[in-house]
Amino acid sequence: MLDRDVASLDRVQGGDVADAFEARLADGERVFAKTHRNAPPGFFVTEAAGLSWLRDAGCVPVPEVLGVSDEPPLLILEWIERGRPTAATEPDLGRALAALHAVGAPCFGREDRRSTGSRGLPNQPCERWSEFYAANRLLPLAKLAAEAQALPRAAIRDLEAVAARLDAIGGPVEPPARLHGDLWAGNRVVGSGGVSWLIDPAAHGGHREFDLAMMRLFGGFDAACFAAYAEVRPLADGWEERVALHQLAPLVVHAIKFGGGYVGATVDALASLR
Repeated sequence: MLDRDVASLDRVQGGDVADAFEARLADGERVFAKTHRNAPPGFFVTEAAGLSWLRDAGCVPVPEVLGVSDEPPLLILEWIERGRPTAATEPDLGRALAALHAVGAPCFGREDRRSTGSRGLPNQPCERWSEFYAANRLLPLAKLAAEAQALPRAAIRDLEAVAARLDAIGGPVEPPARLHGDLWAGNRVVGSGGVSWLIDPAAHGGHREFDLAMMRLFGGFDAACFAAYAEVRPLADGWEERVALHQLAPLVVHAIKFGGGYVGATVDALASLR
């Protein structure tokens, strides 16, 4: 794919889905390579398109795609040399993320209609966020959760009821933001000089509060990051009450995949939105 010889290949930590490696090429350059034993159709091409879309915005560091293939499943990225956070790491990320969101997207969802994640959630283009979040996230997840018996029946009904009320509870109308789409701490790499890099996106056009709610769901981002974001692009009034709304989709995904405490967390989030 790169038409260059590989001198060595060493396994590195790469998440719970793909197999990840540090490849040292014959000329001494290092690259990051990922494979997948049972990749769904379009798996790495979708990830590569998302990475390039975020990188093209020129707002936050994203590794360059050096090669991609779905047959065989393979993604090759520029190598990120890991570093230590500095005092500027968190506020710099907050400002960069605000700029990324402001670049925007042509629609809610994806123009290429490529699906998201292991559950294949749709990304059909929509003009309104409420339509997108209902039709492409909450309602498909309610169906998947019901089929898997991952949530109580009452929670499924509550999820469907929230989907029907999004225009009323979703806050002021905003244009589509350019989202990472899966922004938990494991998808932020601190590189040399304390610079934050974003990896493993589920990129799409969405509500900017979604990325920020995802960042709060599992922690790992400092208050200085959110404060710097707010200095650049303040959130609309009432955003605190909408955090649970935007966390619903990832919570249901985790309830389906892992069960356990994610079921109770989903039920609690739904209760807060009644």
